[in-house]
Amino acid sequence: MQVSVTGHHLEITDALKSHVDAKFEKLARHFDNVTDVHVILSVEKLIQKAEATLQLSGAKLFAEDRKEDMYAAIDVMVDKLDRQIIKHKEKTGNHR
Repeated sequence: MQVSVTGHHLEITDALKSHVDAKFEKLARHFDNVTDVHVILSVEKLIQKAEATLQLSGAKLFAEDRKEDMYAAIDVMVDKLDRQIIKHKEKTGNHR
Protein backbone atom coordinates (compact mmCIF):
# COMPACT_ATOMS: atom_id res chain seq x y z
CA MET A 1 0.00 0.00 0.00
CA GLN A 2 1.45 3.31 -1.13
CA VAL A 3 0.50 6.22 1.17
CA SER A 4 1.28 9.75 -0.01
CA VAL A 5 0.65 12.70 2.31
CA THR A 6 0.52 16.28 1.05
CA GLY A 7 -0.24 19.52 2.82
CA HIS A 8 -1.99 22.69 1.73
CA HIS A 9 -0.96 25.72 3.77
CA LEU A 10 0.56 23.25 6.23
CA GLU A 11 4.00 21.79 6.87
CA ILE A 12 3.84 17.99 7.04
CA THR A 13 5.84 17.04 10.12
CA ASP A 14 7.20 13.60 10.92
CA ALA A 15 4.64 13.26 13.71
CA LEU A 16 1.72 13.88 11.32
CA LYS A 17 3.18 11.50 8.73
CA SER A 18 3.70 8.73 11.28
CA HIS A 19 0.18 9.25 12.70
CA VAL A 20 -1.34 8.90 9.21
CA ASP A 21 0.76 5.81 8.46
CA ALA A 22 -0.25 4.17 11.75
CA LYS A 23 -3.95 4.82 11.09
CA PHE A 24 -3.83 3.46 7.55
CA GLU A 25 -2.12 0.26 8.71
CA LYS A 26 -5.39 -0.43 10.52
CA LEU A 27 -7.26 -0.24 7.20
CA ALA A 28 -4.87 -2.70 5.55
CA ARG A 29 -5.95 -5.37 8.04
CA HIS A 30 -9.53 -5.31 6.75
CA PHE A 31 -8.87 -5.43 3.02
CA ASP A 32 -5.72 -6.63 1.25
CA ASN A 33 -6.34 -5.03 -2.13
CA VAL A 34 -5.67 -1.39 -1.18
CA THR A 35 -3.28 -0.16 -3.86
CA ASP A 36 -2.92 3.59 -3.42
CA VAL A 37 -3.81 6.17 -0.77
CA HIS A 38 -3.55 9.93 -1.23
CA VAL A 39 -4.04 12.03 1.91
CA ILE A 40 -4.38 15.83 1.79
CA LEU A 41 -4.10 17.79 5.04
CA SER A 42 -5.03 21.46 4.91
CA VAL A 43 -5.78 24.45 7.12
CA GLU A 44 -8.63 26.90 6.49
CA LYS A 45 -8.49 29.66 9.10
CA LEU A 46 -9.19 27.82 12.39
CA ILE A 47 -10.48 24.59 10.83
CA GLN A 48 -8.15 21.66 10.17
CA LYS A 49 -9.23 19.52 7.21
CA ALA A 50 -8.18 15.97 6.38
CA GLU A 51 -9.26 14.22 3.20
CA ALA A 52 -8.20 10.97 1.58
CA THR A 53 -8.75 9.13 -1.67
CA LEU A 54 -8.30 5.38 -1.48
CA GLN A 55 -7.84 3.25 -4.60
CA LEU A 56 -9.06 -0.32 -4.20
CA SER A 57 -9.23 -3.07 -6.75
CA GLY A 58 -12.52 -2.18 -8.42
CA ALA A 59 -13.43 0.94 -6.46
CA LYS A 60 -12.29 4.41 -5.46
CA LEU A 61 -13.29 5.64 -2.00
CA PHE A 62 -13.19 9.19 -0.65
CA ALA A 63 -13.63 10.61 2.85
CA GLU A 64 -13.00 13.95 4.51
CA ASP A 65 -13.45 15.53 7.89
CA ARG A 66 -13.03 18.97 9.44
CA LYS A 67 -12.16 19.56 13.07
CA GLU A 68 -10.26 22.09 15.16
CA ASP A 69 -7.59 19.45 15.85
CA MET A 70 -5.75 17.80 12.93
CA TYR A 71 -5.24 14.49 14.74
CA ALA A 72 -8.95 14.23 15.55
CA ALA A 73 -9.81 15.00 11.90
CA ILE A 74 -7.46 12.24 10.73
CA ASP A 75 -8.98 9.75 13.20
CA VAL A 76 -12.57 10.45 12.12
CA MET A 77 -11.60 10.36 8.42
CA VAL A 78 -9.96 6.94 8.84
CA ASP A 79 -13.04 5.66 10.67
CA LYS A 80 -15.21 6.79 7.73
CA LEU A 81 -12.91 5.02 5.27
CA ASP A 82 -12.95 1.92 7.47
CA ARG A 83 -16.74 1.73 7.27
CA GLN A 84 -16.64 2.23 3.49
CA ILE A 85 -14.05 -0.52 3.05
CA ILE A 86 -16.07 -2.98 5.14
CA LYS A 87 -19.19 -2.14 3.12
CA HIS A 88 -17.28 -2.63 -0.16
CA LYS A 89 -15.85 -5.93 1.06
CA GLU A 90 -19.31 -7.19 2.02
CA LYS A 91 -20.69 -6.22 -1.39
CA THR A 92 -17.98 -8.09 -3.27
CA GLY A 93 -18.14 -11.07 -0.92
CA ASN A 94 -21.89 -11.65 -1.32
CA HIS A 95 -21.57 -12.80 -4.92
CA ARG A 96 -21.16 -16.52 -5.52
